[in-house]
Amino acid sequence: MRLSRRSTLALRGAVGVALAFIYIPLLVIAIYAFNSSKIAEWPPPGFTLKWFGKAFENEAAREALLTSLKAGLAATAIALVLGTLASLAVARHRFFGRETISFLVVLPIALPGIVTGVALSNTFTQVLGIDLSLFTVIVGHATFCIVVVYNNVVARLRRTSVSFEEASADLGADTWQTFRHVTLPSLKTALGAGALLAFALSFDEIIVTTFTLGAREETLPIWIFRNLFRPNELPIVNVVAVLVVLASIIPVYLAHRLTREEGGAVSRGGRGKELEAETTAVP
Repeated sequence: MRLSRRSTLALRGAVGVALAFIYIPLLVIAIYAFNSSKIAEWPPPGFTLKWFGKAFENEAAREALLTSLKAGLAATAIALVLGTLASLAVARHRFFGRETISFLVVLPIALPGIVTGVALSNTFTQVLGIDLSLFTVIVGHATFCIVVVYNNVVARLRRTSVSFEEASADLGADTWQTFRHVTLPSLKTALGAGALLAFALSFDEIIVTTFTLGAREETLPIWIFRNLFRPNELPIVNVVAVLVVLASIIPVYLAHRLTREEGGAVSRGGRGKELEAETTAVP
Protein backbone atom coordinates (compact mmCIF):
# COMPACT_ATOMS: atom_id res chain seq x y z
CA MET A 1 0.00 0.00 0.00
CA ARG A 2 1.43 3.36 -1.09
CA LEU A 3 0.95 6.33 1.21
CA SER A 4 0.93 9.97 0.31
CA ARG A 5 3.87 12.13 1.35
CA ARG A 6 1.75 13.82 4.03
CA SER A 7 0.68 10.49 5.51
CA THR A 8 4.27 9.21 5.51
CA LEU A 9 5.49 12.32 7.33
CA ALA A 10 2.63 12.04 9.85
CA LEU A 11 3.47 8.40 10.57
CA ARG A 12 7.16 9.21 11.00
CA GLY A 13 6.30 12.04 13.35
CA ALA A 14 4.03 9.77 15.40
CA VAL A 15 6.80 7.16 15.66
CA GLY A 16 9.26 9.86 16.74
CA VAL A 17 6.89 11.12 19.45
CA ALA A 18 6.28 7.58 20.73
CA LEU A 19 10.02 6.81 20.89
CA ALA A 20 10.73 10.12 22.63
CA PHE A 21 7.97 9.43 25.16
CA ILE A 22 9.55 6.05 25.97
CA TYR A 23 13.26 6.81 25.91
CA ILE A 24 13.72 10.40 27.12
CA PRO A 25 13.14 9.38 30.80
CA LEU A 26 15.76 6.64 30.38
CA LEU A 27 18.16 9.18 28.93
CA VAL A 28 17.60 11.44 31.94
CA ILE A 29 18.46 8.57 34.31
CA ALA A 30 21.60 7.88 32.29
CA ILE A 31 22.68 11.51 32.61
CA TYR A 32 22.01 11.51 36.35
CA ALA A 33 24.26 8.45 36.72
CA PHE A 34 27.20 10.75 35.85
CA ASN A 35 26.01 13.62 38.06
CA SER A 36 28.85 14.99 40.20
CA SER A 37 26.41 16.07 42.92
CA LYS A 38 24.42 13.90 45.31
CA ILE A 39 21.42 16.14 44.69
CA ALA A 40 19.24 15.41 41.67
CA GLU A 41 19.14 18.82 39.98
CA TRP A 42 18.71 19.72 36.35
CA PRO A 43 20.94 20.38 34.60
CA PRO A 44 23.65 18.53 36.55
CA PRO A 45 26.40 20.86 37.84
CA GLY A 46 29.09 18.49 36.58
CA PHE A 47 29.88 14.96 35.53
CA THR A 48 31.90 12.19 37.17
CA LEU A 49 32.48 8.44 37.07
CA LYS A 50 32.99 7.98 40.82
CA TRP A 51 29.46 6.66 41.42
CA PHE A 52 30.12 3.66 39.19
CA GLY A 53 32.96 2.56 41.42
CA LYS A 54 30.84 3.01 44.54
CA ALA A 55 28.02 1.02 42.95
CA PHE A 56 30.32 -1.95 42.26
CA GLU A 57 31.63 -1.72 45.83
CA ASN A 58 28.12 -1.77 47.34
CA GLU A 59 27.74 -5.22 48.92
CA ALA A 60 23.95 -4.96 49.28
CA ALA A 61 23.57 -4.19 45.58
CA ARG A 62 25.80 -7.14 44.63
CA GLU A 63 23.81 -9.53 46.82
CA ALA A 64 20.54 -8.21 45.37
CA LEU A 65 21.89 -8.75 41.87
CA LEU A 66 22.83 -12.34 42.72
CA THR A 67 19.35 -12.97 44.14
CA SER A 68 17.73 -11.58 40.99
CA LEU A 69 19.91 -13.81 38.81
CA LYS A 70 19.00 -16.90 40.86
CA ALA A 71 15.29 -16.09 40.73
CA GLY A 72 15.36 -15.29 37.01
CA LEU A 73 17.27 -18.41 36.00
CA ALA A 74 15.16 -20.75 38.14
CA ALA A 75 11.86 -19.20 37.02
CA THR A 76 12.98 -19.40 33.39
CA ALA A 77 13.88 -23.09 33.76
CA ILE A 78 10.46 -23.87 35.24
CA ALA A 79 8.74 -21.84 32.54
CA LEU A 80 10.62 -23.66 29.78
CA VAL A 81 9.50 -27.06 31.01
CA LEU A 82 5.88 -26.26 31.85
CA GLY A 83 5.33 -23.80 29.00
CA THR A 84 6.67 -26.27 26.43
CA LEU A 85 4.57 -29.14 27.75
CA ALA A 86 1.43 -26.99 27.76
CA SER A 87 2.06 -25.77 24.21
CA LEU A 88 2.61 -29.33 22.96
CA ALA A 89 -0.65 -30.44 24.53
CA VAL A 90 -2.64 -27.55 23.04
CA ALA A 91 -1.03 -27.45 19.58
CA ARG A 92 -0.62 -31.16 18.90
CA HIS A 93 -3.73 -32.72 20.48
CA ARG A 94 -7.47 -32.19 20.30
CA PHE A 95 -9.50 -32.65 23.48
CA PHE A 96 -12.47 -31.17 25.28
CA GLY A 97 -11.68 -27.78 26.84
CA ARG A 98 -8.51 -27.19 24.84
CA GLU A 99 -9.26 -23.52 24.15
CA THR A 100 -10.23 -22.99 27.78
CA ILE A 101 -6.89 -24.38 28.93
CA SER A 102 -5.10 -22.14 26.43
CA PHE A 103 -6.97 -19.14 27.85
CA LEU A 104 -6.16 -20.11 31.44
CA VAL A 105 -2.44 -20.47 30.65
CA VAL A 106 -2.29 -16.98 29.13
CA LEU A 107 -4.49 -15.29 31.75
CA PRO A 108 -1.85 -14.72 34.51
CA ILE A 109 0.10 -12.20 32.46
CA ALA A 110 -3.07 -10.12 31.95
CA LEU A 111 -3.96 -9.98 35.65
CA PRO A 112 -2.78 -6.98 37.71
CA GLY A 113 0.49 -7.80 39.40
CA ILE A 114 -0.80 -6.74 42.80
CA VAL A 115 -3.68 -9.23 42.54
CA THR A 116 -1.30 -12.04 41.62
CA GLY A 117 1.07 -11.04 44.41
CA VAL A 118 -1.61 -10.97 47.11
CA ALA A 119 -3.09 -14.27 45.92
CA LEU A 120 0.30 -15.99 45.95
CA SER A 121 1.25 -14.55 49.34
CA ASN A 122 -1.99 -15.72 50.96
CA THR A 123 -1.70 -19.15 49.35
CA PHE A 124 1.86 -19.66 50.54
CA THR A 125 1.49 -18.33 54.07
CA GLN A 126 -2.13 -19.09 54.98
CA VAL A 127 -3.06 -22.19 52.97
CA LEU A 128 0.23 -24.05 52.53
CA GLY A 129 1.99 -22.73 55.62
CA ILE A 130 5.18 -21.92 53.70
CA ASP A 131 7.40 -19.06 54.81
CA LEU A 132 8.15 -16.45 52.16
CA SER A 133 11.62 -16.91 50.69
CA LEU A 134 13.51 -17.05 47.42
CA PHE A 135 11.57 -20.23 46.59
CA THR A 136 8.23 -18.40 46.74
CA VAL A 137 9.66 -15.62 44.56
CA ILE A 138 10.72 -18.18 41.95
CA VAL A 139 7.28 -19.81 41.93
CA GLY A 140 5.61 -16.40 41.68
CA HIS A 141 7.79 -15.35 38.74
CA ALA A 142 7.27 -18.68 36.99
CA THR A 143 3.50 -18.11 36.90
CA PHE A 144 3.86 -15.31 34.35
CA CYS A 145 7.10 -16.48 32.71
CA ILE A 146 5.26 -19.62 31.58
CA VAL A 147 3.01 -17.41 29.45
CA VAL A 148 5.96 -15.97 27.50
CA VAL A 149 7.41 -19.40 26.73
CA TYR A 150 3.98 -20.83 25.93
CA ASN A 151 3.13 -18.07 23.44
CA ASN A 152 6.44 -18.46 21.59
CA VAL A 153 6.37 -22.25 21.42
CA VAL A 154 2.68 -22.66 20.56
CA ALA A 155 3.02 -20.12 17.75
CA ARG A 156 5.95 -22.07 16.32
CA LEU A 157 4.14 -25.40 16.61
CA ARG A 158 1.12 -24.02 14.78
CA ARG A 159 3.40 -22.95 11.90
CA THR A 160 5.26 -26.27 11.82
CA SER A 161 3.80 -29.19 9.90
CA VAL A 162 3.21 -32.45 11.74
CA SER A 163 4.23 -34.45 8.68
CA PHE A 164 7.84 -34.79 9.87
CA GLU A 165 6.70 -36.10 13.25
CA GLU A 166 4.34 -38.54 11.55
CA ALA A 167 7.12 -39.69 9.23
CA SER A 168 9.39 -40.24 12.24
CA ALA A 169 6.72 -42.38 13.89
CA ASP A 170 6.18 -44.35 10.67
CA LEU A 171 9.90 -45.10 10.56
CA GLY A 172 9.75 -46.70 14.01
CA ALA A 173 10.81 -43.88 16.32
CA ASP A 174 9.10 -43.74 19.69
CA THR A 175 7.59 -40.56 21.17
CA TRP A 176 10.77 -39.47 22.97
CA GLN A 177 12.97 -40.06 19.92
CA THR A 178 10.60 -38.07 17.72
CA PHE A 179 10.56 -35.21 20.20
CA ARG A 180 14.34 -35.20 20.63
CA HIS A 181 15.31 -35.51 16.96
CA VAL A 182 12.40 -33.84 15.13
CA THR A 183 10.23 -31.62 17.32
CA LEU A 184 12.87 -30.09 19.59
CA PRO A 185 15.23 -28.92 16.80
CA SER A 186 12.33 -27.07 15.15
CA LEU A 187 11.60 -25.31 18.46
CA LYS A 188 15.15 -24.20 19.32
CA THR A 189 14.79 -20.56 18.35
CA ALA A 190 11.31 -20.29 19.88
CA LEU A 191 12.58 -21.77 23.14
CA GLY A 192 15.59 -19.47 23.09
CA ALA A 193 13.49 -16.37 22.49
CA GLY A 194 10.96 -17.41 25.12
CA ALA A 195 13.69 -18.09 27.69
CA LEU A 196 15.38 -14.73 27.09
CA LEU A 197 12.12 -12.81 27.37
CA ALA A 198 11.07 -14.78 30.45
CA PHE A 199 14.39 -14.05 32.16
CA ALA A 200 14.15 -10.34 31.35
CA LEU A 201 10.58 -10.26 32.69
CA SER A 202 11.59 -12.01 35.91
CA PHE A 203 14.73 -9.90 36.40
CA ASP A 204 12.75 -6.64 36.30
CA GLU A 205 9.69 -7.79 38.28
CA ILE A 206 8.90 -5.82 41.44
CA ILE A 207 5.17 -6.04 42.23
CA VAL A 208 4.81 -9.82 42.59
CA THR A 209 8.25 -9.91 44.22
CA THR A 210 7.13 -7.48 46.92
CA PHE A 211 4.40 -9.87 48.09
CA THR A 212 6.38 -13.11 47.80
CA LEU A 213 9.82 -12.07 49.04
CA GLY A 214 11.06 -13.08 52.47
CA ALA A 215 12.45 -10.66 55.03
CA ARG A 216 16.04 -11.80 54.50
CA GLU A 217 16.13 -11.63 50.68
CA GLU A 218 16.22 -8.65 48.37
CA THR A 219 16.17 -8.59 44.57
CA LEU A 220 17.77 -5.79 42.60
CA PRO A 221 14.50 -3.98 41.68
CA ILE A 222 13.47 -4.12 45.36
CA TRP A 223 16.87 -2.74 46.38
CA ILE A 224 16.48 0.12 43.91
CA PHE A 225 13.00 0.96 45.21
CA ARG A 226 14.03 0.87 48.87
CA ASN A 227 17.06 3.11 48.32
CA LEU A 228 15.43 5.51 45.87
CA PHE A 229 14.35 7.94 48.59
CA ARG A 230 17.63 7.87 50.54
CA PRO A 231 19.64 10.96 49.51
CA ASN A 232 23.02 9.36 50.17
CA GLU A 233 22.18 6.34 48.01
CA LEU A 234 20.44 8.16 45.14
CA PRO A 235 23.54 8.53 42.88
CA ILE A 236 24.32 4.82 43.29
CA VAL A 237 20.68 3.97 42.55
CA ASN A 238 20.90 5.92 39.29
CA VAL A 239 24.01 3.97 38.28
CA VAL A 240 22.42 0.61 39.15
CA ALA A 241 19.27 1.59 37.22
CA VAL A 242 21.35 2.34 34.12
CA LEU A 243 23.16 -0.98 34.44
CA VAL A 244 19.81 -2.79 34.79
CA VAL A 245 18.54 -1.11 31.62
CA LEU A 246 21.66 -2.18 29.74
CA ALA A 247 21.41 -5.72 31.11
CA SER A 248 17.73 -5.91 30.12
CA ILE A 249 18.47 -4.82 26.57
CA ILE A 250 20.67 -7.85 25.87
CA PRO A 251 18.10 -10.66 26.28
CA VAL A 252 15.37 -8.64 24.56
CA TYR A 253 17.66 -7.89 21.61
CA LEU A 254 18.76 -11.52 21.32
CA ALA A 255 15.13 -12.70 21.47
CA HIS A 256 14.23 -10.22 18.74
CA ARG A 257 17.09 -11.48 16.56
CA LEU A 258 16.08 -15.10 17.05
CA THR A 259 12.46 -14.51 16.09
CA ARG A 260 13.43 -12.32 13.13
CA GLU A 261 15.94 -14.82 11.78
CA GLU A 262 13.43 -17.65 12.15
CA GLY A 263 10.80 -15.59 10.34
CA GLY A 264 13.24 -14.98 7.50
CA ALA A 265 14.09 -18.67 7.31
CA VAL A 266 10.42 -19.59 7.16
CA SER A 267 9.83 -17.06 4.38
CA ARG A 268 12.79 -18.34 2.37
CA GLY A 269 11.71 -21.93 2.94
CA GLY A 270 8.19 -21.19 1.77
CA ARG A 271 9.46 -19.45 -1.37
CA GLY A 272 11.82 -22.35 -2.05
CA LYS A 273 8.91 -24.79 -1.98
CA GLU A 274 6.97 -22.60 -4.40
CA LEU A 275 9.91 -22.48 -6.82
CA GLU A 276 10.36 -26.25 -6.55
CA ALA A 277 6.67 -26.79 -7.32
CA GLU A 278 6.87 -24.44 -10.31
CA THR A 279 9.99 -26.21 -11.62
CA THR A 280 8.37 -29.61 -11.25
CA ALA A 281 5.26 -28.45 -13.07
CA VAL A 282 7.28 -27.34 -16.11
CA PRO A 283 7.54 -30.22 -18.69
